[in-house]
Formats: sequence, C-alpha cells, structure tokens
Amino acid sequence: MTDTRSTDQRRRIMQSVKQKDTGPEITVRKKLHSLGYRFRLHVRTLPGRSRSGLSVA
Repeated sequence: MTDTRSTDQRRRIMQSVKQKDTGPEITVRKKLHSLGYRFRLHVRTLPGRSRSGLSVA
C-alpha cells in the first residue's frame, strides 16, 4: 500500500494528533471516579499498548 502523503505531510499530521487526556477521556475518568471506581493508567502488567487498569475499590 502506497502512502499518498509526503513524509513531511505525514509527520505534521501525526504530530497534531494528541492521544492523551482528551476531553471525552477525562469526562469518562471523572464519572468513573465519582462512581467509586479506581484505576491506573499505563499498567505495565497488562498486555497491549493502551494499558488502563480498572479495579473496584
């Protein structure tokens, strides 16, 4: 599969993508916390790239 963007264009696009602490993500975290759920972000013991661990306190 050939990329239709130049290397510089692709780099600028990827730099503009913010992947942490987005508005919806913070809203969900606040709601879960208010309901009594406790969790950790980036738990290394979990498989995969997005490692959010959720536990009931």
